[in-house]
Amino acid sequence: MLQLYFSPMACSLASRIALMEAGLDARYHQVHLATKSVADGDGDFHEISSKGAVPVLVLENGERLTECAAVLQYIADLKPERGLAPRPGDVDRYRLQEWLSFVGTEIHKAFLFPTFWYKDDGSLAKPRARIVQTLSVPAAHLKDREFLVGDRFTVADAHLAWALLLLRPAGVDVKQWPTLAAYLERMQARPAVREAIATEAALRKTVAA
Repeated sequence: MLQLYFSPMACSLASRIALMEAGLDARYHQVHLATKSVADGDGDFHEISSKGAVPVLVLENGERLTECAAVLQYIADLKPERGLAPRPGDVDRYRLQEWLSFVGTEIHKAFLFPTFWYKDDGSLAKPRARIVQTLSVPAAHLKDREFLVGDRFTVADAHLAWALLLLRPAGVDVKQWPTLAAYLERMQARPAVREAIATEAALRKTVAA
């Protein structure tokens, strides 16, 4: 069985969404990122991944895969009939990689990561100013589209939906971009997405308590 190492509401949420959209069973291991420990057994997370970051997907053969873009595409390819990623060779496959890279670098690492992990001593002024321009890109792209790539939900949508969810706690109101607000509402209406979010939101509340 696949195993996913995750932290509640972290970027690994996109991997949980992908697994659920694909209809794949997995064993989930919660990670405390602050202490780099695994909740079930209190093990050292660095023994799972030297990067100390989620997601980590343990494959059926025991190999481990890291980084959101790689994990999401692997999950999608396990169930190609679900259409969670375009087929290799299709130009839309590269569009998918384009959006995974954009969300990972321009939204996650450039804004969400420093916002949640760094002390706001004035150094976050530039990321906060830049995020407005950054989000205008998917907002314009989604003006006349339901999904990021093609005409169906893909793992790129799982990734962007997660990022948009974290904007409000990061101090950015997604309603500034009506197309993004409507898009997020559509994504959250999907049963798998809704269930994945509810599961991890509940776990996060437990951790906070």
